[in-house]
Amino acid sequence: MMPVTKILKRDGSEVAYQKNRIETAIGKAAKAVGEKDDGLAERLAERVNDLLQNNQPTGSTPTVEEIQDLVEQVLMESGHALISKAYILYRYRRSQMRRRGDLGTMEDGRRVTIPWRLLWETLAWNSDHDCDNFERLNSWVGCGRFGELVAAGDRQFGRQLDWAAEDIFEKQGIRLVFVAGPSSSGKTTTTTKIGERLAKRGIELVTMNLDNYYRDLESHPKDEYGDYDYETPGALDLPLVNEHLERLIAGEMILEPRYDFQTGRQILDQTPLRLERNQLLLLDSLHGLHGDVSASIPDELKFRIYIETFSQIRPKGGRFVRWTDVRLLRRMVRDKNFRNHSPELTLGHWHYVRRSEMKMIVPFLGSVDFVVNGSLPYELPLLKKHVWSYFPDLVAHYEAQPERQDAIIRARRVMDVLEQIKPATDEDEAAVPGNSLLREFIGGSTLPY
Repeated sequence: MMPVTKILKRDGSEVAYQKNRIETAIGKAAKAVGEKDDGLAERLAERVNDLLQNNQPTGSTPTVEEIQDLVEQVLMESGHALISKAYILYRYRRSQMRRRGDLGTMEDGRRVTIPWRLLWETLAWNSDHDCDNFERLNSWVGCGRFGELVAAGDRQFGRQLDWAAEDIFEKQGIRLVFVAGPSSSGKTTTTTKIGERLAKRGIELVTMNLDNYYRDLESHPKDEYGDYDYETPGALDLPLVNEHLERLIAGEMILEPRYDFQTGRQILDQTPLRLERNQLLLLDSLHGLHGDVSASIPDELKFRIYIETFSQIRPKGGRFVRWTDVRLLRRMVRDKNFRNHSPELTLGHWHYVRRSEMKMIVPFLGSVDFVVNGSLPYELPLLKKHVWSYFPDLVAHYEAQPERQDAIIRARRVMDVLEQIKPATDEDEAAVPGNSLLREFIGGSTLPY
């Protein structure tokens, strides 16, 4: 692997790569928040340099933005949230100057595409709304004001979708919009809501749900425990997906299949679908970033949105709740309500989910056009309300199977989280509107899925 010696500036010119400039920038950010240096900036800059040198493809030249992204990543991963905030603000002010030639302003948070920045903004929002730890979140439950937190959280989620829809509207020539992300991140609701926003701008939309392209369950691979795998692109009828996408882009009519999750069967030739020249095709898919899903369509015709539950809440003095655990709880509730799967079965299957995410989703995150945080500040009390009663038996079931260590560890960890959360009341749940993303999982949605 050749060492990085040059970087690409925003104007397209190449200049010499200088590690000491990274150290200087981190040192200034540390000083701005009152942190003592004591060699901290040098150590962090060395970590950034190691990541850059080891991960950069041979023969390629990194951009200034890519290096700054790495700085943010290292600061957050190293636990230096305050320094990261100062560095993010520095980048933000510099971007303002480049855009406007002065110190004018633009909407805070606009065009968020970097998860590290999104994490910080989420944590700051939670802190401002008294829900950044379990103790403060629990104070909202059963107090008669839970609806205020629900409304504020839904507005924050909606603002992100406003920005995403604007970016889609501004990009010329696209025909496909993918809403991709891991299981139970909220892709279906996000797709529907972005579609509503684009419709208000006069863009006609056609929605295609790739869940309908699952192959018959008996054709799915199984693991050593006999569980079926929905989490791999191979579970989809990829030749049919690509054939239909290509025909739709060409203006032809197709007959979409329908997948029956109760029986595990794909029913072919069910729903007529055509994409006119003035329409966009919206798709939500676990694997929307994977190239095989839309290999027949040129990249310049696609706009990719990634959604994840970037939850930023923790016990007082403890570690943040894992994003995958929030999604596991969502899926437990959804599978119980709509897919005839017990919470026990959902948890036992979750090793497939994580394996697939690391192989089929995370590696493609760099190709996305927009990132959405699908976590909701009020969801844990409601999720507990729906599945807490299952956990004692669920944990006991897997503890009796010592070979299922993944399920045992995960069940204990999630149960420990739920034990510290107050369950929502019926009145609290009634405050969740029918168009909330959470209704995709707990039921009662008024959206036209």
